[in-house]
Amino acid sequence: MSSIIDDLKQEYKFGGITQRLIYWNIACFIVSYVIFGLLQIDFLSFVSLSSNPADLLWKPWSILTYSFFHSDFIHIFFNLIVLHFSGQLFLTFFTQKQLLGLYLLSALFSGAVFVVAFYLMEVVSPIVGASGAIMAILVATTVYQPLMNLRLMLIGNVKLWHVTVVVLLIDVMQLRLENSGGHIAHLAGAFFGFVFIKFLQNGTDLSKIVSNLFDFFVNLFTKTESKPFKKVHRNYQKPVSKPASRIVSKDKTQQQIDEILDKISKSGYDCLTKEEKEFLFKAGK
Repeated sequence: MSSIIDDLKQEYKFGGITQRLIYWNIACFIVSYVIFGLLQIDFLSFVSLSSNPADLLWKPWSILTYSFFHSDFIHIFFNLIVLHFSGQLFLTFFTQKQLLGLYLLSALFSGAVFVVAFYLMEVVSPIVGASGAIMAILVATTVYQPLMNLRLMLIGNVKLWHVTVVVLLIDVMQLRLENSGGHIAHLAGAFFGFVFIKFLQNGTDLSKIVSNLFDFFVNLFTKTESKPFKKVHRNYQKPVSKPASRIVSKDKTQQQIDEILDKISKSGYDCLTKEEKEFLFKAGK
């Protein structure tokens, strides 16, 4: 059991932002259904996004928290499968920070579109789920590389844009059926993913809004110790000629860590051998 927990810790530490988003969504699901479920507390009402704009006055956090919670096990199960699939494709071309920025910004945009759309239709309903943000990641990757080849089980080789078009058509056809608010959020996320890539191709990285905001708060709460000025007297000595510079070899342990991290970035944490996982776990202590 301890080895499984250690593997999960290492996968979270070295697996990248896609794995961390998956872990965060699972943790939120456990909190809402297991912990608060046993206490018979309707926790989802505090984190879900309502289409009534007045509700944002007493729970403004819901414009973002809704994208980390899910209504049931089937909901989160399929969302996380698509998140893993689209996240890995996105990271083939872009960075971890860009993925996190796209997830958060598209969640905000999808939530805002949902609130406006349902308000205009005079419908009051809550929404939870990461679908809008996940759709943004999938569409963004498709817009950037639509002809990427995929091999799907039972289907064979297809292009990435084939998969994305099918998913979008399903949302469009179900707009007037049950969960229309969810499908509106999906399409809003898809639109934001398209806009994100177009801005990026024109030289504007929208994800820097999130990166800069995080850096601001990190620097704000990071205390820099100011050292008092000290006057130092030194005796002048004739400089001693030093031998020619020599090549400093990298520490063997650090070199092995770098090689393992390169392996993870190319093939994922699961490709590591048992010995490599144990070595990383000991080195991380």
